[in-house]
Amino acid sequence: MKLLRYSEGDQTRLGALEGETIVDLSPIASDYPTILSIVRGGDAALARVQDTIAAREHTRASAGVRLLAPIERPGKFLAIGMNYRKHMAESEKLGVPKPQQQFWFNKQTTCIAGPFDDVVAGVTEKLDYEVELAAIIGAPAKGVREEDARRYVFGYVVCNDVSARDWQFHSPTFMMGKSFDTHGPIGPWIVTADEIDDPHNLPLRCFVNGTLRQESNTSEMVFNLWQQIAYLSTAFTLESGDLIATGTPEGVGIAMDPPSFLRPGDVMRCEIDGIGAIENRVVA
Repeated sequence: MKLLRYSEGDQTRLGALEGETIVDLSPIASDYPTILSIVRGGDAALARVQDTIAAREHTRASAGVRLLAPIERPGKFLAIGMNYRKHMAESEKLGVPKPQQQFWFNKQTTCIAGPFDDVVAGVTEKLDYEVELAAIIGAPAKGVREEDARRYVFGYVVCNDVSARDWQFHSPTFMMGKSFDTHGPIGPWIVTADEIDDPHNLPLRCFVNGTLRQESNTSEMVFNLWQQIAYLSTAFTLESGDLIATGTPEGVGIAMDPPSFLRPGDVMRCEIDGIGAIENRVVA
């Protein structure tokens, strides 16, 4: 199923997308008032959602609805760097050394934005895009084996790891340049894990002003999602709702010759087959 958050007037509502129709989840709001509560509720919560979808008591057309980030602010927003082979090669040409193990950084959760919200450039003069598959953790995960990692994924979203390249290298952790407000649009909804047979065989693309900039497949990851979950959970607990951005392919603006950074008015569109698309305009 596809779970989403949307605004109606000054209210935030939860819904499930069925074709072109949103089924409102208010009948279960007393037990599950947030998407995060559904994630934490696991199979029992999803069963209640499915029953609500089947009843179709409250529906509305999806056209014209303002979609919000499909999960409330998670505890952690983790992203892996240089995890596609060709992106690793283009990064090395820019002087970024090839990592010897999984290379992780934090995006502060205040950067999260909706799937069609504006991205505010802020003070950076080197704004860049990165289309990524992101996974949402379901059950808390600690010390997970690679072969068991699938069980800990609740669902998937499209993510744009918007990056302020000039600020990115202010610190070796990348955190500053990866965490500007609005620089983490996700969505357009959560596709639950049961709908994605293989997250490691999904075509993904990024367009800027309609021009294709990135095109690859998640099969090109150096470390797949199951390896990522095993690695992270060796050190600390991944909690329900935590976001894991799994890396971006080649074609980022900083690696073009000459580099091509985003400017106010530019529109980024990130797509992943089987999940959906998000589209964000850059504003000053």
